[in-house]
Amino acid sequence: MRLDFSHKDEHIDEHMIKLEVNLDDMSPEWLGHLLDKLLEKGANDVFYIPIYMKKNRPGVMLQLLCAANKLDELKTLIFAETTTLGVRYYPLHVHRLERRFRQVETPWGAVTIKEGLHNGQVVQAAPEYDDCKRLAEEAAIPLKHVFQAVWKELPRYQRD
Repeated sequence: MRLDFSHKDEHIDEHMIKLEVNLDDMSPEWLGHLLDKLLEKGANDVFYIPIYMKKNRPGVMLQLLCAANKLDELKTLIFAETTTLGVRYYPLHVHRLERRFRQVETPWGAVTIKEGLHNGQVVQAAPEYDDCKRLAEEAAIPLKHVFQAVWKELPRYQRD
């Protein structure tokens, strides 16, 4: 069975911004809350990197990617929700692959596969975690068994 829910064509996003903030004096408990809020407000990607700052203090670097039109809103949120006194940001380009979704059958049910296409050719394929987790829980089997079944079937589906 082949489902084809094509997303945008492969393209370059030229109006993206990367923001960075070093944080060494706020509770780590707040970081998860901040990540959720940044994604809710339109950040495309958010992550933390462990770093060492002046005076050899451990900290984290917050990095996020957003569309240029979200910059002011996300900076305001960062200043409100963190202890930082400054935010670094700069423009960048993002090359996005075309995305296509298919279904692969396993002994426990269907799993959605996300494919990435470059110049019309599939160069990435990955099972959707939530589908695999749901099937593993319903069948009371290890998650890795569902993933293994998907990887076994994937070459057959990619020929369709």
